[in-house]
Amino acid sequence: MVKLIWTELALKDLKEIHEYIARDSKLYAKRQVSKIIKKAEKIKEQPFSGRIVPEFSNDSIREMLEGNYRVIYKVNDGGVFITRIYHSARLLKVIE
Repeated sequence: MVKLIWTELALKDLKEIHEYIARDSKLYAKRQVSKIIKKAEKIKEQPFSGRIVPEFSNDSIREMLEGNYRVIYKVNDGGVFITRIYHSARLLKVIE
């Protein structure tokens, strides 16, 4: 099992997702964020199980889907870095 590290941008994305959904329902906002976190936790067991992000064509940049959200992560020797959480309807920007 590898170490899972959340970047500041990914944590900011989670907060924004929660805030956006909470406008309609705090309960559903909490559930969605929990699902995203659980999906990310599974990456620790099999980091290369996610598909390669098509926008980058780089074997170390991968994604897992959770509902309408893309959990974008990078695998390297230091562990797995969750870099961004994007709604699938949004265009993916450069990972920092």
